Amino acid sequence: MGEQPPSSATKEGSVAAIGKGRRVTGAERGKLADDLKKRYESGSSIRALAESTGRSYGFIHRVLTEADVTLRGRGGATRGKAKK
Repeated sequence: MGEQPPSSATKEGSVAAIGKGRRVTGAERGKLADDLKKRYESGSSIRALAESTGRSYGFIHRVLTEADVTLRGRGGATRGKAKK
């Protein structure tokens, strides 16, 4: 009954669950982008950010790209020339 809409900020000021499918525009999107940029640049993965905000990987990727963030490589093993 008295359900409140999800808040876009936590007590610490970082972005919490935004709500899947909810349109995020204007100043709210800018604030979200700033927070995600800080968290990504401090080492969080896109997948971790997606999980903590309740949004998709693609949404987080798009917001980071719009914020001119240099995305890290995928990491892990790469296929190179076979060692002889």
